[in-house]
Amino acid sequence: MSARLTSKAARCWCVQTSMCRCRIARFAPTITSLLDRGARVVVMTHLGRPAAEPNPVYSTRPVANALSKVLKQDVCFVSDCVGAPAERAVGGLPPGGVAILENLRFHKGESENNRNFAIRLSVLGDLYVNDAFSCSHRAHASTHAIAELMPAYAGPSLLAEITALRAVLEKPRRPVMAVVGGAKVSSKIAVLKSLAGKVDHLVIGGGMANTFLAARGLNVGRSLVEPDALGTALEITEAAQAAGCRILLPEDVVVAETFAAHSPSRIARSTQIPVNAMALDIGPASAARIRDLMQTCATLLWNGPLGAFELAPFGEGTFAVAQAAARMTAQGQLTSIGGGGDTVAALNAAGVADQFTYVSTAGGAFLEWLEGRALPGIEILRTATRKLEEV
Repeated sequence: MSARLTSKAARCWCVQTSMCRCRIARFAPTITSLLDRGARVVVMTHLGRPAAEPNPVYSTRPVANALSKVLKQDVCFVSDCVGAPAERAVGGLPPGGVAILENLRFHKGESENNRNFAIRLSVLGDLYVNDAFSCSHRAHASTHAIAELMPAYAGPSLLAEITALRAVLEKPRRPVMAVVGGAKVSSKIAVLKSLAGKVDHLVIGGGMANTFLAARGLNVGRSLVEPDALGTALEITEAAQAAGCRILLPEDVVVAETFAAHSPSRIARSTQIPVNAMALDIGPASAARIRDLMQTCATLLWNGPLGAFELAPFGEGTFAVAQAAARMTAQGQLTSIGGGGDTVAALNAAGVADQFTYVSTAGGAFLEWLEGRALPGIEILRTATRKLEEV
C-alpha cells in the first residue's frame, strides 16, 4: 500500500478524514502537500451520530473554521456533501482551494455503504485519499464503496499509523510490554487474548484489574468487577502462561469509599482491600514495579489508563508510569506506542503525549487492529492499489 501525492495542476482530490483538534493538526500536512501541487482539495468527514438527518449540532461548519486557522487560508464550507450545492461549490474551487463538505452522516447512505451514495460523492473529485485510520474499521460509503469507484490512495497520516502499529505488533524490538487499562474486561477480551500471544509482559490496570484479582479469589471490596468475566480473566491468564507472557496485576492500590475527586484515600495491599472501599488507582509499589520492568523492555504498547485519572488524586499511578515511559523514549531506550481516546487523554493529562514515539488518536480502529482483525477501509485500499499497479 502506498500513497502517491503527485497531482496534475487543479486536479481535485477527495480526502476522507476524521475530525477533532489533534486529528486536524495531524492530517493538515496531507492537504498542504496536495495544495503545493496545485490541487483542489475536497475534505469529507463525519461528526457524532445524527441519526441520518441534518442536525446543526453536528454540522462540520466549526471544523471548516478550525481547519482554516490551521491551514492559514480560507476553507469553503459546503452546506451538503452531495447534490447540486456540493457540485457547485467544488466546481467553483480555484487551484489551491479547499472545501469541506457537510457531515456525511446526515445521509443514511454513508453508514449503509451505499454504492449510489458513494457515486454521488465520487463526482466531486478525480482522486481519493483515505487519511482517516480511525474510520477505517467501518465499511462506510466514504471509506469503502468510494474506493472502488475512483483511483484510491492511503494518506500519509494513515500510513504512519499502520507503520507504528506494525512496529509494535509484527516485528517489534523485544522484550515487549503492553499496558492495558480501562474499566471493563468485556470490552477488551479480544485485545487481551491477542496480546497475550504477542508480548512478553502484559500489565493490566484500571477497573479490569479488579476483575482479574477477583478471579484469583481476592476480595476487592466495592471495586468495579464484572462477575460474568471472571472465567474469561482466568482463560486469558492461562493463555498468557502458555505463550510465555507474564501478566502483572497491581500489588497495591489506592482505595477510597466514594468515587469522587479528592475523596479521602489511602494505600492498601491488593490482598487487603477494605470491604467498604473501592480500588481507584494502582499504588506506588505497583507503579515502581512497572517502571522497573519497563527498564528491561525495548517496546511499549499502551491502551487505557491504570486508574480513574480524571479524578484527583487517582491519576498518579498512570502519570508516574507514563512519565517514565516518556523519559525512556527520549533516551532512546524505548519505542513507545499509545492509542485510544482515554489513552490520549491520560497521556495529555500526564503531559507526555508528544513525547511518545507515536500516539494514535483512533479508538475502535486501534482496538480492532490490536485484535488482529482486517479493517475494511484498509483492505479496500490494498485492493485498489493492486489494481492501479496493474494498469
